Amino acid sequence: MLSWLTRDLVFPPVEKALADPNGLLAVGGDLSAERLLLAYRQGIFPWYSRGEPILWWSPNPRMVLYPSELKVARSLVKTLRHKSYEVRFDSAFGGVIRACANTPRPGQNGTWIGPEIIAAYEQLHQQGYAHSAECWIDGELAGGVYGIAIGRMFYGESMFAHRPDASKIAFVHLVRWLDAHGFGLIDCQMRTEHLTRFGGREIARSDFLHTLTQLVEQPGEPGPWRYHGAAATLAIPS
Repeated sequence: MLSWLTRDLVFPPVEKALADPNGLLAVGGDLSAERLLLAYRQGIFPWYSRGEPILWWSPNPRMVLYPSELKVARSLVKTLRHKSYEVRFDSAFGGVIRACANTPRPGQNGTWIGPEIIAAYEQLHQQGYAHSAECWIDGELAGGVYGIAIGRMFYGESMFAHRPDASKIAFVHLVRWLDAHGFGLIDCQMRTEHLTRFGGREIARSDFLHTLTQLVEQPGEPGPWRYHGAAATLAIPS
């Protein structure tokens, strides 16, 4: 049975999440910064379509990427080494999340990122928790990814590309940076073939929560993050 959230900042135990649909835990509540941060700390995230109440999820198994296990395809390695681009962090968070909202996934007519989500995550960005990695080509925002950082835990949310490989370029720079700064895990939420090709894999929710609990208590990297990278600055194994 689903739990309906009240104004109290409390979530039910994730073990009560449904098996079908996988991970649906609770309904309602709000998107305040306090509730969102509490949810992420417990391995819970919001995901719902426009017109629906807020739905909260904690799927089992959980798709994750260990930064040290990042895989980069040979074709992308060539692009990373030779293409003219610039990668920045946190220089256009609003542009990234709005581009994600306007870029439907294959087979979908729209995205779940509505005005309430944008406002909530922009507030988290202002508080130093939400971050963007952006790929700039010819002076234009060509692709990017955004997510949440708590302690040494990163929660990936969404990405977009207006130019070929632009989101992949931003993602690889981000993962390399997270690895270098001691982040132990990236939450990818649900399994996709795209993330699998980067080295993502599913783990049991109990294992995910065990690692998460340790990482969120470690000292974090206060935002905004400052990073400028290009092909010549990124070390990519052969």
